[in-house]
Amino acid sequence: MQDLITLIIATRNPNKTAEIRDLLADYPIQIKNLDDFGPIPAVEEDGETFDDNAYKKSSFTAKVLGIPALADDSGLVVEALGGAPGVFSARYAGENATDEQRCRKLLAEMKGKTNRKAAFECVISIAAPSGSALTYEARCEGLIAEKPAGQNGFGYDPIFYYPPLKKTFAQLTREEKSRVSHRGKALRELRDEFDKVLIWIRQHMPVQERIDPLHPSQQ
Repeated sequence: MQDLITLIIATRNPNKTAEIRDLLADYPIQIKNLDDFGPIPAVEEDGETFDDNAYKKSSFTAKVLGIPALADDSGLVVEALGGAPGVFSARYAGENATDEQRCRKLLAEMKGKTNRKAAFECVISIAAPSGSALTYEARCEGLIAEKPAGQNGFGYDPIFYYPPLKKTFAQLTREEKSRVSHRGKALRELRDEFDKVLIWIRQHMPVQERIDPLHPSQQ
């Protein structure tokens, strides 16, 4: 029987942790998150891309705790706004703005624009304590709606219209959204390759030296 591998999710969000734990339930892995450890310094998400921020969070967490870590970074990219809000999606209307305020600001920026093309993008990074990492990326294409619709979801979901289902993300059930969303796609890609990921993790974990107590000269 193979040893159980511990993977820490670089978040304190219990819903995100539960989602990943369910996704990887059939594998010999123990999922933990930051709440299972003492306080560690916060990571400043100042990267220029989602890839930068995801890797920064996963590699920092893995190095500090000595355990393989998974982190994701995602956001909304709007073509008519030159890719904004992008990596600033969560801070687009200020540090402590509500989802409603962020949506309102984006709709104001889009006023009068005929090009409504947008996409949600997600990058998942799995890092070993050595700094090596695996990356999974996914994207969901859509349009910026003229006004909010729907009560589900969070963030920009009420104004992100998904043409194939003719609904905003906030009008989709959680199951519908998981099937088509950027994050759902990236997580399924990770799950489908997780046998290979486990091999990679084992190859990149530090070798634990065994000391023979009868021959202290080996220490």
